[in-house]
Amino acid sequence: MGYIPLFLTMGGACLLFFLTVKNTLQKKLILQRELFAQLGNAHPALGLKSGELADPDKIMDSWKTAPEKKSVPQKSLDLIRELKVNRHQYNALIKKAPYNWVAAIGGFHAI
Repeated sequence: MGYIPLFLTMGGACLLFFLTVKNTLQKKLILQRELFAQLGNAHPALGLKSGELADPDKIMDSWKTAPEKKSVPQKSLDLIRELKVNRHQYNALIKKAPYNWVAAIGGFHAI
Protein backbone atom coordinates (compact mmCIF):
# COMPACT_ATOMS: atom_id res chain seq x y z
CA MET A 1 0.00 0.00 0.00
CA GLY A 2 2.96 2.31 0.44
CA TYR A 3 3.94 2.42 -3.23
CA ILE A 4 0.51 3.22 -4.70
CA PRO A 5 0.57 6.96 -3.79
CA LEU A 6 4.10 7.17 -5.14
CA PHE A 7 3.08 5.66 -8.49
CA LEU A 8 -0.02 7.86 -8.70
CA THR A 9 2.01 10.99 -8.00
CA MET A 10 4.67 10.07 -10.55
CA GLY A 11 2.03 9.20 -13.16
CA GLY A 12 0.24 12.49 -12.53
CA ALA A 13 3.48 14.45 -12.88
CA CYS A 14 4.28 12.72 -16.16
CA LEU A 15 0.78 13.39 -17.48
CA LEU A 16 0.97 17.08 -16.54
CA PHE A 17 4.37 17.38 -18.21
CA PHE A 18 3.04 15.75 -21.39
CA LEU A 19 -0.02 18.00 -21.52
CA THR A 20 1.99 21.17 -20.85
CA VAL A 21 4.56 20.46 -23.56
CA LYS A 22 1.88 19.40 -26.04
CA ASN A 23 -0.02 22.62 -25.38
CA THR A 24 3.14 24.69 -25.90
CA LEU A 25 3.95 22.97 -29.19
CA GLN A 26 0.38 23.43 -30.44
CA LYS A 27 0.47 27.13 -29.56
CA LYS A 28 3.69 27.59 -31.52
CA LEU A 29 2.17 25.87 -34.57
CA ILE A 30 -0.96 28.01 -34.34
CA LEU A 31 1.17 31.16 -34.04
CA GLN A 32 3.18 30.12 -37.11
CA ARG A 33 -0.02 29.65 -39.15
CA GLU A 34 -1.43 32.99 -37.95
CA LEU A 35 1.76 34.82 -38.91
CA PHE A 36 1.68 33.24 -42.37
CA ALA A 37 -1.97 34.26 -42.72
CA GLN A 38 -1.10 37.85 -41.77
CA LEU A 39 1.74 37.86 -44.28
CA GLY A 40 -0.53 36.40 -46.96
CA ASN A 41 -3.17 39.06 -46.30
CA ALA A 42 -0.58 41.83 -46.48
CA HIS A 43 0.95 40.46 -49.72
CA PRO A 44 -1.60 38.53 -51.81
CA ALA A 45 0.95 38.22 -54.63
CA LEU A 46 2.84 35.64 -52.54
CA GLY A 47 0.00 33.17 -52.91
CA LEU A 48 0.10 31.97 -49.30
CA LYS A 49 -2.97 30.01 -48.28
CA SER A 50 -4.32 30.11 -44.76
CA GLY A 51 -3.14 27.17 -42.68
CA GLU A 52 -0.13 26.64 -44.95
CA LEU A 53 3.41 26.56 -43.59
CA ALA A 54 6.15 27.75 -45.94
CA ASP A 55 9.81 28.65 -45.56
CA PRO A 56 10.31 32.35 -44.67
CA ASP A 57 13.74 32.28 -46.33
CA LYS A 58 12.14 31.39 -49.67
CA ILE A 59 9.69 34.26 -49.29
CA MET A 60 12.56 36.69 -48.70
CA ASP A 61 14.41 35.30 -51.72
CA SER A 62 11.34 35.76 -53.89
CA TRP A 63 11.10 39.38 -52.76
CA LYS A 64 14.77 39.98 -53.49
CA THR A 65 14.58 38.49 -56.98
CA ALA A 66 11.27 40.15 -57.90
CA PRO A 67 11.46 42.11 -61.16
CA GLU A 68 9.70 45.16 -59.66
CA LYS A 69 12.37 45.61 -56.96
CA LYS A 70 9.85 47.24 -54.64
CA SER A 71 10.96 47.89 -51.10
CA VAL A 72 9.48 45.53 -48.56
CA PRO A 73 7.51 47.26 -45.76
CA GLN A 74 8.96 47.13 -42.27
CA LYS A 75 5.84 45.39 -40.94
CA SER A 76 6.39 42.51 -43.37
CA LEU A 77 10.03 42.24 -42.38
CA ASP A 78 8.95 42.08 -38.73
CA LEU A 79 6.50 39.28 -39.58
CA ILE A 80 9.25 37.35 -41.37
CA ARG A 81 11.52 37.83 -38.37
CA GLU A 82 8.82 36.54 -36.01
CA LEU A 83 8.28 33.54 -38.30
CA LYS A 84 11.97 32.69 -38.22
CA VAL A 85 12.24 33.07 -34.43
CA ASN A 86 9.12 30.99 -33.80
CA ARG A 87 10.32 28.27 -36.19
CA HIS A 88 13.74 28.18 -34.50
CA GLN A 89 12.22 27.97 -31.00
CA TYR A 90 9.81 25.21 -32.07
CA ASN A 91 12.50 23.15 -33.77
CA ALA A 92 14.92 23.62 -30.86
CA LEU A 93 12.25 22.52 -28.39
CA ILE A 94 11.52 19.37 -30.38
CA LYS A 95 15.22 18.43 -30.42
CA LYS A 96 15.71 18.60 -26.63
CA ALA A 97 15.68 15.38 -24.64
CA PRO A 98 12.45 15.17 -22.65
CA TYR A 99 10.48 17.27 -25.13
CA ASN A 100 11.31 15.10 -28.12
CA TRP A 101 9.52 12.20 -26.43
CA VAL A 102 6.34 14.28 -26.21
CA ALA A 103 6.82 15.38 -29.83
CA ALA A 104 7.22 11.77 -30.97
CA ILE A 105 4.19 10.56 -29.03
CA GLY A 106 2.11 13.62 -30.00
CA GLY A 107 3.06 13.41 -33.68
CA PHE A 108 4.80 16.78 -33.95
CA HIS A 109 7.36 17.28 -36.72
CA ALA A 110 9.90 20.02 -37.42
CA ILE A 111 8.72 23.03 -39.37
